[in-house]
Amino acid sequence: MLVKQDLDVDRLVRQRIRALRLARGWSLETLAERTYLSPSNLSRIETGARRIALDQLVPIARALDTTIDQLTESPDDEDVVIRPHRDERRGMTTWTLASSRTPGGLTVAKMRITTPPPPLDEAGVHPGRDWFTVLAGTALLRLGERLVTVEQGNAAEFSTMIPHAIGTRGPGPVEVLTILTAEGRHTHS
Repeated sequence: MLVKQDLDVDRLVRQRIRALRLARGWSLETLAERTYLSPSNLSRIETGARRIALDQLVPIARALDTTIDQLTESPDDEDVVIRPHRDERRGMTTWTLASSRTPGGLTVAKMRITTPPPPLDEAGVHPGRDWFTVLAGTALLRLGERLVTVEQGNAAEFSTMIPHAIGTRGPGPVEVLTILTAEGRHTHS
């Protein structure tokens, strides 16, 4: 017998399949052609008259340009509410705004930095590029020996193979919105 949580996820998957199909303007027949399932079978899946089997879910997800993980992900608030991560040692608070399921493994994060950039020998290096825009305050970007001032409303993009770090130009904190590659996320968080 299915427990309530399983029934809720089952209903949610059915709703997502139907919503994705309708968002694309597809009829049941169109989805059937793309999944090699019959329109009546798909109708019974969407309405709950038939259980969804894994061998049916794979072609449905593929046809709808999504993943099984996205079709079955939890509807709980836990993955909706963003809680900050504080790193007092580095004078930084980070809110990760995009999950690890983003295309290409990119991470979007808001950072509040209260300290100036560290000295060159403590600056990070990793493959890729970083990008940030200043939401409030003034950032001081260390790029090797250079210190670049980035004021509120401006953005910076740079190679991360150059030793780099972001800090505040003071007197108060700086808040930035940043896009990081997987390597950047590992280095900066």
